[in-house]
Amino acid sequence: MPVLPGAEPFRHEGGEVGVLLCHGFTGSPQSMRPWAEYLAERGLTVALPLLPGHGTRWEDMQLTGWQDWYAEVDRELRALRERCAQVFVFGLSMGGALALRLAARHGDEVSGVVVVNPGNKVHGLAAYALPVARHFVRTAPGIASDIAKEGGLEIGYDKVPLHAAHSLRRFFQVVDRELPQVTQPMLLLRSPQDHVVPPADSARVLSRVSSTDVTEILLEQSYHVATLDHDADRIFEESYAFIGRLAPSVGKEGTATGG
Repeated sequence: MPVLPGAEPFRHEGGEVGVLLCHGFTGSPQSMRPWAEYLAERGLTVALPLLPGHGTRWEDMQLTGWQDWYAEVDRELRALRERCAQVFVFGLSMGGALALRLAARHGDEVSGVVVVNPGNKVHGLAAYALPVARHFVRTAPGIASDIAKEGGLEIGYDKVPLHAAHSLRRFFQVVDRELPQVTQPMLLLRSPQDHVVPPADSARVLSRVSSTDVTEILLEQSYHVATLDHDADRIFEESYAFIGRLAPSVGKEGTATGG
């Protein structure tokens, strides 16, 4: 099945510091591409994969689950580790949960974590109905394009496949149990006005991780897909500064680019 225009994965061969970016549930690399390009322009090695079942049509996602999505980012992380001295993991929404699990499971191989509006739980009645409802109803309305900026558009599905949503619920439970294993420095950026993920999810993440070097930043001008919203530049700049603090070679002429 052809990938939707704009939803293609993105990779850039840069210097010895690498960043893996993880997009969200029913979304695509398009929501993260400006961030990835910002980092690539500054000499970093960047990987922004397309998660299985995403970026084509919702019927394809119906056939995938969290194990498929996690396996993809795990493989990308291992590839980055082979050629980079340090690797950071970034994520938006469900991508934040993927990044946190990578940090929990890979330990010192991950130098730091940056998450934007990370998901931690499927809320409301839907969470209880999913195990049964998914056998009778195939989809629910989509969650894409929660963006305050006028004209902002996220390439994502207009329907949520319930089998995949049920898998997402189970994945969040797995990640929540593993959060105490996250010890790396962490930057968490969240939107007080988010119509997809409530503030409780970020609060839960902050209360569960074992990291001692933690920074929380509020994105007052943005909704859920903040990487395409008014605060996008701030996300990019803060994340680059975060890397620069933990990877001394970044920003020093002739080292980040390997030349």
